[in-house]
Amino acid sequence: MENAKKRVILYTDGACSGNPGLGGFAGVLLYGEHKLEYNGYEKETTNNRMEILAVIEGLKRLKYACTVDVYSDSAYTVNAFLNGWIYGWKKKGWKKADGKAVLNVDLWEELYALTKLHEVSFHKVAGHADNPLNNRCDELARKAIEELRNKISRE
Repeated sequence: MENAKKRVILYTDGACSGNPGLGGFAGVLLYGEHKLEYNGYEKETTNNRMEILAVIEGLKRLKYACTVDVYSDSAYTVNAFLNGWIYGWKKKGWKKADGKAVLNVDLWEELYALTKLHEVSFHKVAGHADNPLNNRCDELARKAIEELRNKISRE
């Protein structure tokens, strides 16, 4: 019998204090009864970059090819895959329909590559609503911004 891929659930969120400004990203990975929370930050970034990076960082933590359900409140990130934008961008050399360059190409390329390693499905959730895991990711992303702010004030 062929080994089935492990099914993992990944909730993510990104946040920014100023846009651009201090940014934080976070995620919660769930596999069976296992739960892993992560977060991180960047000094000069945008909310969209943090949203994409949150997904990348979660997928990079997987040790094996998995089936992953990604839940995000970022329409930008989710719709890039659900509406097929990313495939068009890649085909056109990372240009949008209007011929302008796609922003955050470095992150889109990395995320695209990770979606080829794993079987990834994207799901849009309402932000700042009654979804406990999305709210936890928001809390962790904001905590990362606060950690960065404290680090900068000590420098």
